[in-house]
Amino acid sequence: MISSKILARFVHLQGPYLAAEKSLLATLRKKTGYTFSNCKKALELHNNDIKQAETWLRQQAQTLGWAKATKLEGRQTSQGLVGLSVNYKNAALVEVNCETDFVARNKEFHKYVEEATLSCLNFVQTQPEDKTIKKITLNSEQMKAFLATDGKSLADHLALMIGTVGENASLKRGFCVKAPSDVHLTGYVHPSGNDGSVLLGKIGGLVALKPLSSKNLDLDDIGKKLCQHIVGMNPKKIGTSDDEPAKDKEEEVCLIHQEFLLDDSITVKQVLDEYEIEVVDFKRLECGEGTVENVNQPLELLETCQ
Repeated sequence: MISSKILARFVHLQGPYLAAEKSLLATLRKKTGYTFSNCKKALELHNNDIKQAETWLRQQAQTLGWAKATKLEGRQTSQGLVGLSVNYKNAALVEVNCETDFVARNKEFHKYVEEATLSCLNFVQTQPEDKTIKKITLNSEQMKAFLATDGKSLADHLALMIGTVGENASLKRGFCVKAPSDVHLTGYVHPSGNDGSVLLGKIGGLVALKPLSSKNLDLDDIGKKLCQHIVGMNPKKIGTSDDEPAKDKEEEVCLIHQEFLLDDSITVKQVLDEYEIEVVDFKRLECGEGTVENVNQPLELLETCQ
């Protein structure tokens, strides 16, 4: 029979050990975000080596993620977000879809959209500069092959995210722009609820502006207002002096002839004339728009602005 002294000594020795074990468990759970039971199992399997436990957890999550992704493949993904990032003369717009608006608000989903957008931005930044704007359209398979900041592919991260959120998701399409030195890029998303290097929303707008004079202009502010107009009014083309304004203003599709969203007493052309700037090109991308994906499109396919 164990004496009370021996039992007391055992309990005394166990105290610091259990406290250290709980601290490791809390650290691992906070670092990885995985459940208490999974973190406990990982530490038990690896003798409380937190690095090995973390590696094992991520490997298990990746494996389960791919299994989940395969199982859910084919389920309709009509919700999602558009990610937009502009870095000086380079910009990327990316659409990622999911099944429900609930997951579209999930932090893990947000992280993935941000990662995908930055990967596309990194890609366009490696492209050679030209005298004209370069536009690159990317399909799902092309983007999945891009590497994220941790060296894993976007395909691997997509499977991991699907395993975490528990519903199907798809990396739908991407659009990248590289501008020459005399063109300024500005982007905007709606609704706009976050700041940072990647903006997230349901609709993204991107505009390329070229100053026509030496005026000292705040091109970011002007560009943002024009992007708001593009997002809200959905013009189909820039338009030229050869384009006749539509008789019904509600049906106008030329950007320059549309009533300016922020002041309907003037047209977009009047705004451009006032600031002495030119819209070289623009892009509007709305989450859920019907698109036909060309899986055979070569990565090198470039569209050059006229």
